[in-house]
Amino acid sequence: MGYHNFEELLEGVPAQRVPMAVAAAGDCEVLSAVKEAEQRGWIEATLVGGRASIAAAAREVGYDLDERRIVDEPDERAAARTAVDLVHAGRARMLMKGLIETSDFLRAILDKGHGLRSGRKISHLAALEDTSHHRIYFLSDAAVNVQPDLLTKVEIVRNAVEAMHALGIEEPRVAALAAIELVDPAMPATVDAANLAKMGDRGQIPGCIVDGPLAFDNAISAEAAAHKGITSLVAGRPDLLFVPDIEAGNILYKAFTYFQGARVAGILLGARCPVVLTSRSDLPEAKLFSIGLGMRVASGSASKVRQ
Repeated sequence: MGYHNFEELLEGVPAQRVPMAVAAAGDCEVLSAVKEAEQRGWIEATLVGGRASIAAAAREVGYDLDERRIVDEPDERAAARTAVDLVHAGRARMLMKGLIETSDFLRAILDKGHGLRSGRKISHLAALEDTSHHRIYFLSDAAVNVQPDLLTKVEIVRNAVEAMHALGIEEPRVAALAAIELVDPAMPATVDAANLAKMGDRGQIPGCIVDGPLAFDNAISAEAAAHKGITSLVAGRPDLLFVPDIEAGNILYKAFTYFQGARVAGILLGARCPVVLTSRSDLPEAKLFSIGLGMRVASGSASKVRQ
């Protein structure tokens, strides 16, 4: 089962008022999303950042803020560490990136001594609503792993597939993208994509169907695939667009956003708690959808554990 739009995807978000820490929260777009998520009964936020900037942003978006839920820490990097500390202390069960550089936010999460490592590879999963095809594509990894080797790519795919299972997509179709659909030793992304496909065939990446290398056109268009003589269970109908590196992922994410006006969401997988991670330039709607996506994945994973 795939999703046509975010309304479908977010129907199952539980109204549990999950405690969430927001790092560097003094931003109108961030607080607008947090306000809406609280009104929906999804979360209850603790806002970490400069008290004055948080209060000013809250006034601007009409957020009636309880001052007791502000942790005053004007320094962005320290705010990220403090938000992580709230998770360790049990005062938060989700974490959200505010107006802070992604690298600084990730540094607090990945800290070997006091971060949120779980023993698994941490990776980013984006959801992109493609209005021309009336469906949501998932994309990984556009934010964390810069130039992953083959084994890291396997872990990124496994993370994404597990999250998609939690969302009810029982056997995700994974398109391993490259510039061309033929294996060329001069283009390492094509070799890795072919290895991923073979590993999928042999059950080394369970619970999904992997094909690659696929160029972007024949990954998303059955007509383009047929024109090039490609026979595939994935081409033309992928659930996950798997990119070879962070540059391809970041460009694709922003192309969907700015060329097509796609609605987007983004979370981290593999950490000790759900982590909401979007671009600082993303709209409040994208930040709200990201909170909902993180909660959907977390609640779906928890239900599978209970079963």
